[in-house]
Amino acid sequence: MFGRDIGIDLGTANVLVHIKGQGIVLDEPAVVAIDNNTKQVLAVGEEAFQMVGRTPGNIVAIRPMKDGVIADFDHTEAMLSHFLKKVNAKSMLSKPRILICCPTNITSVEQKAIIEAAEKSGGKNVFIEEEPKVAAIGAGMDIFQPSGNMVIDIGGGTTDIAVLSMGSIVTATSIKTAGDQFDIDILNYIKKEYKLLVGVRTAETVKTEVATVAPNGKEQEPKDLDIRGRDMVSGLPRTITITSVEIYDALMESVNHIVQAAKNVLERTPPELSADIIDRGVFLTGGGALLTGIDELLAEELKVPVLVAEDPMHCVANGTGIMLDNLDKMSNKKVKI
Repeated sequence: MFGRDIGIDLGTANVLVHIKGQGIVLDEPAVVAIDNNTKQVLAVGEEAFQMVGRTPGNIVAIRPMKDGVIADFDHTEAMLSHFLKKVNAKSMLSKPRILICCPTNITSVEQKAIIEAAEKSGGKNVFIEEEPKVAAIGAGMDIFQPSGNMVIDIGGGTTDIAVLSMGSIVTATSIKTAGDQFDIDILNYIKKEYKLLVGVRTAETVKTEVATVAPNGKEQEPKDLDIRGRDMVSGLPRTITITSVEIYDALMESVNHIVQAAKNVLERTPPELSADIIDRGVFLTGGGALLTGIDELLAEELKVPVLVAEDPMHCVANGTGIMLDNLDKMSNKKVKI
């Protein structure tokens, strides 16, 4: 078997692998569990994620990616190798060509680190593309026409906002306020208001089940959820009930950062392209697009239609799949080390 073409969405929260002709074959948390004493990797992905907050002292579950870039090179490489092995990406005779995504404003050093990690984990030729561009393609936008398209990709570590035309990014920004920050906001709110310590996984459940940032979020029928944690005063387990109205207040500051960043991108957009965006609307992709009401809030603030892409979590991975078909044309865009 000759080398395959593989697309990787190397996210802060999740890693998705798309194999040409097969679609998305892997979607697992970007977590590695290591034994602190021996420095051995014990588990990767879903198995390691189950250990988060539940391990004895000598075992730590870490995220080797931070804010869309590599924070721990060796463990990123170990994680990628594990995932590529799991999907049988490497054959005996040849190595796969890999297309990997990165945030828009990372440095060339950070880009090289991503390429090097992909090469060391078994890639032959490694191509790198900017995330919002790939997300736009995965969301079904035709970015190769001479007209303006805007995409807001809210991931785990970063939110990438870009206006695209003629297959390239016209204006873009990347901010470190995204899904992970929402979790931290919820944790801090519960800690401050209820003197209760909860884990990241509990915060994520609150975010997906009751959180809303819709403009009329406070007037809507509040949803509530029982959560458990450790009382900071007594040290004992305790259960509280949290409502969507409370979480609305906790998330507003971070959500406003995203709104402001989107406004800044629109302010720098040529007027002809702005007119196109009013017609076509803005597409929301990434896991953060699933936050209840974020599309309504952005539409109200930006004064343009805002649409959540059909499968926001998989837009980048699906986009790499479409771009793999054009890999040969991209050969000249390969970043050399």
